[in-house]
Amino acid sequence: MSVPAPVPEAPPGQPKKAATAAWIGSALEYYDFFIYGSAAALIFPEVFFDASDPATATLLSLATFGVAYAARPLGALFLGHIGDRLGRKKIMVFTLILMGVSTFLIGCLPTRAQVGTLAPVLLVLCRVLQGVSAAGEQASANSMTLEHAPGHRRGFFTSFTLSGTQGGQLLATLVFIPVAALPEEHLMAWGWRVPFWLSVAVAVVGYVIRRNLDETPAFTRQTAAQGVVKMPLLVLVREHWADVLRVIGGALIASVSTIFTVWALAFATGDSVGMSRTAMLWVGALANVVALAAIPLWATLSDRIGRRPVFLVGAAGSAVTMFLYLWAVSTGSYPLTFLCGVLCFGVVYSAANGVWPAFYGEMFATRVRLSGVAIGTQIGFAVAGFAVTFAARIAGPDGDDWTAVALFTAALCVPPVIAALTARETHAVPTEQLGERVPVSAPRAAKVTA
Repeated sequence: MSVPAPVPEAPPGQPKKAATAAWIGSALEYYDFFIYGSAAALIFPEVFFDASDPATATLLSLATFGVAYAARPLGALFLGHIGDRLGRKKIMVFTLILMGVSTFLIGCLPTRAQVGTLAPVLLVLCRVLQGVSAAGEQASANSMTLEHAPGHRRGFFTSFTLSGTQGGQLLATLVFIPVAALPEEHLMAWGWRVPFWLSVAVAVVGYVIRRNLDETPAFTRQTAAQGVVKMPLLVLVREHWADVLRVIGGALIASVSTIFTVWALAFATGDSVGMSRTAMLWVGALANVVALAAIPLWATLSDRIGRRPVFLVGAAGSAVTMFLYLWAVSTGSYPLTFLCGVLCFGVVYSAANGVWPAFYGEMFATRVRLSGVAIGTQIGFAVAGFAVTFAARIAGPDGDDWTAVALFTAALCVPPVIAALTARETHAVPTEQLGERVPVSAPRAAKVTA
């Protein structure tokens, strides 16, 4: 039986080009995603919902944040299938355009005062389109960078997908700071729309970079040698079901991000604590600046010592540091909040966040990698998205029971720890052997998937 040929090296410059394309696209996707989160916490309860009942309006607004996460598993099924059949590049271009259009349209929507209940309906529709786009973005960008990267630096290169996410979140925060500082009447009338309109500029830059990107050597070799998989989902369920479950469990670590970014912002600026919007947005900005430096460092460490130990530090550490952060917010102390926010989100959470693109992607063979990562992460992210809504509910009628929210977040960190403890270490496995369950000389390694 034949042995799978080594994956050829990517052309000079392609690994960096792929990483740059992943960074730009992820930055756009999550700029769009997180300006929505900021708006859902600070603006939308008044603009799109019944402002006469602030508690219910806030709860409904945060629920629309979670709607995109509910749409993501369906988007992952469709886009993962297409990406494993037609290639990573096509999905990366499609998701970029879809996210840019849907985000721009949110900035154009009429308000509740103008069209009544049609306003939140249109908002939810646009949010669903954002979710479908995000479902394919990270998985396709992750597969693209992993399959272009040198075998001994897959962790470093794939981390650009997540540093792009943090870059987009930082950009969203920086854009929202001057917007949130506008006089209330201007903020509610037109100011909140500006960040959504600005997404067009980032989309154009990302499209120019991505349209000239080559398909990955691993996908090209796979297609030439064995053809494409007709039904990637069936192969995924048959051969990688346990890894899909691990990715679902691991992806729950994203709850730390959504609680930090959305619920904690609403809690801090609410009546019980009363911190300023601008100051809390600066907490997020500073934490993301630190994350931009920490993510590639953690990823580089994982190239040396392995994915599992680094991911475990991030997952277990986030459960502890989220207590510290929410406690700091509850005190109303700005220095404590800044310090604990940077520690929790900028440093500790970045360990898991920076390594998961390589950790998850290396669990799967090339023929089903995009499907496996997309479906596994998006199911887990769907839970993480609605974690904000659950947090708002368990925080009590006044929204100030931060200990209950911290315990809830810590509980959601347990499945990622279990996923890492039961996973195989793959950082030293050659790219062409990733996802193989038997020695490469065994019959199955040469099997052509119909």
